[in-house]
Amino acid sequence: MVEIIMPGQIRWADADAAGRLHFPRMFEYFEDGEAALMQQIGYRLVNEPREYDFPRVHVECQFKRILALYAPFFMRVTVGRLGRSSIRYEFYVYADEALQELACEGAMTVVAMQNGRSVELPAELRAKLSGS
Repeated sequence: MVEIIMPGQIRWADADAAGRLHFPRMFEYFEDGEAALMQQIGYRLVNEPREYDFPRVHVECQFKRILALYAPFFMRVTVGRLGRSSIRYEFYVYADEALQELACEGAMTVVAMQNGRSVELPAELRAKLSGS
């Protein structure tokens, strides 16, 4: 399976009044990670004509330490599982470049859909995500 590691920093707009990451913003970082992974493998999620939709059907995140305003972080994005019609992305956010201080971990599952129905993942996408 493919993976990427991307650096980031907690932005002003993503912090709460106490100067910590406002928790729902982590899901936006996860989406950035998904987009970066797709870009890395050369797959465009938005094509014209639009053939597939990939709605989120499950998201989760467990916070293990505080990420403060302007704190740097490193997010490892992997494909945890490829189902018939679904992709489970896994996210590990570290507070250090050595990837030793886990700050949070989460997952996001998306489903391939056409005309409002789940369908098999496109063969090209499956091959690219599995590293084939």
